[in-house]
Amino acid sequence: MMDMAAALVDGDRRALSRAITLVESTRDDHRTTAQALLEEVLPHTGKATRIGVTGAPGVGKSTFIDAFGSMLVAKGRRVAVLAVDPSSTETGGSILGDKTRMTTLATNPAVYIRPSPTAGHLGGIGRRTRDAVLFCEAAGYDPVIVETVGVGQSETTVDKVTDLFLLLVAPGGGDDLQGIKRGIMELADLVVVNKADGPTRDLAASTAADYRRAVHLLRPKHPGVETPVLTCSSTEPQGIDTVWHELSSLRETLLTSGAIRMQRRSQAVDQFEQEFRDSLYQRAAERDGFAAIHADLVEQVTEDRLSVTAASRQLIDRLWPSNS
Repeated sequence: MMDMAAALVDGDRRALSRAITLVESTRDDHRTTAQALLEEVLPHTGKATRIGVTGAPGVGKSTFIDAFGSMLVAKGRRVAVLAVDPSSTETGGSILGDKTRMTTLATNPAVYIRPSPTAGHLGGIGRRTRDAVLFCEAAGYDPVIVETVGVGQSETTVDKVTDLFLLLVAPGGGDDLQGIKRGIMELADLVVVNKADGPTRDLAASTAADYRRAVHLLRPKHPGVETPVLTCSSTEPQGIDTVWHELSSLRETLLTSGAIRMQRRSQAVDQFEQEFRDSLYQRAAERDGFAAIHADLVEQVTEDRLSVTAASRQLIDRLWPSNS
């Protein structure tokens, strides 16, 4: 374990991949090893900029990250990308196509790209994404970019594992703006209209103006800080430097105010609560008689003989009688 932790902290890509594989595994022994490894490297985490990138399918997230990451590498950065793919709830298999779409980054030795399946986990990111972010930080990558699924699931969960939340949108106009969820807009630290080139350059500028008006009507995510709206082209590329400048400037502001520290504390609490709920359910499932009790209550619920709330309470009472 010590050897693997040392290799990971030294930036060994194989050790990093192994660590993330262990933390994503459903095997108890793998999970135990992963958590022990995380405890070893935890002192080396927390210094990287964590950036979430979300947007609807077709907006060009992977192309944007390819251009954005290439620009950062040119500045001497080591970049990690956790590209979270939709996966089958039946087999756990995922598309894993982002690595092939990020053609420039995929061959750069200063870049680590990890396609990770959601395994049916809602929120556009995998359940263990936060742990994967910590492993990437320990390996010396900065920034760590988390690209979400963007397939209609709630994308707001990415805000629970990152410092800065970038919403990428396509040139569209008023009707397109109506389709953006208010919740995502309120969480966005930066809105970027992509594809501001060729025949869509003027439309991108018009769309950006629409978003600026919309942002002005929303409550700021951070008091006194209005969300910037920019345009860029990922293919030319143009405006990518400006995106990084805005993100860096905002991060400095939030570090100075203590907002990032408070946000990370809140994220840690959220993950702790989720882990507690999951562990509690697992412990319940391991008790004698759980399967039969659970099946009985499921039958009553599905036949409308018992409410969901009552069934949940009965499950707890039957597993842990008050006089036991």
